[in-house]
Amino acid sequence: MRFFPRAAFAISAAVAVTVLSTGCSTLDKAQGCVEANKVISETAAKISGLINDPAAMEDALKDGASKLNDVADKAGNTTLNDALQNLADSLNKLDVNNAADAAQAAQKVATDAAQALRTVAEECT
Repeated sequence: MRFFPRAAFAISAAVAVTVLSTGCSTLDKAQGCVEANKVISETAAKISGLINDPAAMEDALKDGASKLNDVADKAGNTTLNDALQNLADSLNKLDVNNAADAAQAAQKVATDAAQALRTVAEECT
């Protein structure tokens, strides 16, 4: 079960590299792109590593949602803001009570993070 979240994270990381290497058209937008990419990637990586610790994953989901909302509030771009807030909302809806929940949550986070990174990449190219 651990393979899928790692594979999804690898895809997310590849998208992240694309975002960072292509840049953005304005300084404010560029900083928003970098911050959005960073917080999405870090959140997905942290959560994917906690499949065997449901309590820690629950904390990481809340922490990740909070960080995503913080960056969304600072992003001077509606598309970036929406992508970050949508991912934060998704994290807040996940309930992790046991190992099975943790595995499902990790898959959901990997999928949703990859989508958010694609949105950021499209907006920032």
